[in-house]
Amino acid sequence: MPSAPTRRVRLDLGYDGTEFSGWARQPGRRTVCGVLEDTMSMVLREDVRLTVAGRTDAGVHASGQVAHADLPSTVDVEGLSRRLARALPADVRVFAAQVVPAEFDARFSALRRHYEYRVADADFGANPLRRLDTLAWPRPLDLAALNEASDRLLGEHDFVAFCKRRDGATTIRQLQRLDWTRGADGVLLARVSADAFCHSMVRSLVGALLAVGEGRKPAAWPGELLSTAERSSQVTVAPPHGLCLVRVDYPADEDLASRAVQTRNVRVLGC
Repeated sequence: MPSAPTRRVRLDLGYDGTEFSGWARQPGRRTVCGVLEDTMSMVLREDVRLTVAGRTDAGVHASGQVAHADLPSTVDVEGLSRRLARALPADVRVFAAQVVPAEFDARFSALRRHYEYRVADADFGANPLRRLDTLAWPRPLDLAALNEASDRLLGEHDFVAFCKRRDGATTIRQLQRLDWTRGADGVLLARVSADAFCHSMVRSLVGALLAVGEGRKPAAWPGELLSTAERSSQVTVAPPHGLCLVRVDYPADEDLASRAVQTRNVRVLGC
């Protein structure tokens, strides 16, 4: 019997990562992918498998995550968010669902990902209402020093000093934005954007920059690590709860396929 026709559906979603062991399925652990796939499969009475833009680590949040799934053409996509809201736990939500071209790939079609990291260096720590998404830092941080050090990291580099290696994966990335601001509430916000990130890269960058911000390391130090050929033992990975994936950018529909091909190519520095 021939299988029913399907349509590719994009899901825009968010989650509080506090009680999740990251995005990817893991045996015996509560993960975002596991909860979403199981809930969608139950609601739609179909086996649902998701492809995601960025597999966040345990404890990391998302307000602008993107995933896709190939769903039967009979599914009411417009009403999907409402149906899922009644079945999903409170710490994960699908904000919107829409039919997209078959060439759309949440992971490989992405142009860039945008993250934010929140740090409170006030004497009293973090606001108790934001304690789950804000790192309380025990020492004052110098905003100018943070930005000076951040600026030296921009561009295309091998970020192996700030990444956990994965077999067959490159650590060459193009860091397009990394800057810090201090809000009216005194909280420091790092905005980080790149075409892609390797494992633990954002948290490692933040950890290195915090050492500069509190005066333990000079502003040139994080940039000097780019010349190393292995992960640096001097870099402390910042805790996960201050980090949030806030947006993923995609090209126009006619460029989706070519972007996916480009992304799948193994990157070589300078090419």
